[in-house]
Amino acid sequence: MFAPRILGLAMACFAAAPAFALDQGEYQLNGFGTLGLTYLGGEEKGRSYGINGQTTDSWRFDELSRLGGQLRYGLTDNTDVTAQVIAKAQHDSWEVNLEWLYLSHHVSDRLMLRAGRLRNPVYMYSEALDVGFTYPWIRLPDEVYHQVQITNYEGVDFIYTLPLSYGSFSIQANAGQALNRDYFFYDTTEDMDYRNIAGASVALATNNFGTLRLSYSEADLTLDGVLRSTLDDVKGKFTSLGYQYDNGTWITANEATRLVVEGLIPTKNAFYLMGGRRFGDFLPHLTYAQLDEQSGGRQVSWTYGLNYNLLPNVTLKGEYKRVDTSHEASGVFVKTGEEYFTDLFMKQNFGIVQPTYDGDIFSIGIDFVF
Repeated sequence: MFAPRILGLAMACFAAAPAFALDQGEYQLNGFGTLGLTYLGGEEKGRSYGINGQTTDSWRFDELSRLGGQLRYGLTDNTDVTAQVIAKAQHDSWEVNLEWLYLSHHVSDRLMLRAGRLRNPVYMYSEALDVGFTYPWIRLPDEVYHQVQITNYEGVDFIYTLPLSYGSFSIQANAGQALNRDYFFYDTTEDMDYRNIAGASVALATNNFGTLRLSYSEADLTLDGVLRSTLDDVKGKFTSLGYQYDNGTWITANEATRLVVEGLIPTKNAFYLMGGRRFGDFLPHLTYAQLDEQSGGRQVSWTYGLNYNLLPNVTLKGEYKRVDTSHEASGVFVKTGEEYFTDLFMKQNFGIVQPTYDGDIFSIGIDFVF
């Protein structure tokens, strides 16, 4: 049973906020990656799905695959520099991006200050978003994790951790901006500015009963291009409540989110519930996820997964996900701008209900850390 120990080490190495400082001149170098394939079956021929629209009716590896490296170096006994580079597909083209580059100063054993390019900590799994080895799925639940597309920002934050007899309590607050970031919108890519980013989160990590986390983030949004008149300095707000537990045998992860873009799109509420049990090197798991729009549209999915520990630091994962939408929702399925306006015109002028979609998503891959 090496997996829980290696998993804990991976979480510590790749967390955006390591709890320990390196001595001056010391360094820590780690790598991670995923090699995966995914396919959309069912009746949706020619349709695409996902945050980048990369899941289609052809087997593709660009939706899931990535390779990254992370370096931490001790500038002094209390100040580190951290850099993380990731190669992955972005909207049908492969890019190498500097995901993190920041200075962290440990004021004390409890308080850390950071500045630079930092992780945007909106989700429960934000800190290890690209490190698939640290979570049970080969693809994170789309209903929740497709909503906020930026993964980092330029700014500052602080993290205060209070040790407790039964675990620890931590507070994080951040502020900054993210300019000219790619935003995938109706099968096209525009530039989005996220200004006045501000957020905070609290987490209670217990030794025996798992971790509970609550976060809130907001920003002023401006979308460049033809839709700027629609989205110009609009306030976006995102709230997440998550709970996870893993005792080496039983595992569960659950998260509920709320997305509000004032005056533009209907409020979106989403959640997932996951449970699994380890049998030696095998981990079967089951996830139910749901995405609701204020207008009444809904997407639901069931994901059935099976993981196998090939090595202590390598996991083989396979998943089948059944997705259904209802009440005129397109969910995470991708519409083109032409389809959107055509469907809207037909509804407003002829009362024709907008189409819904369903599909079967098959995914298989290998997650690894080193």
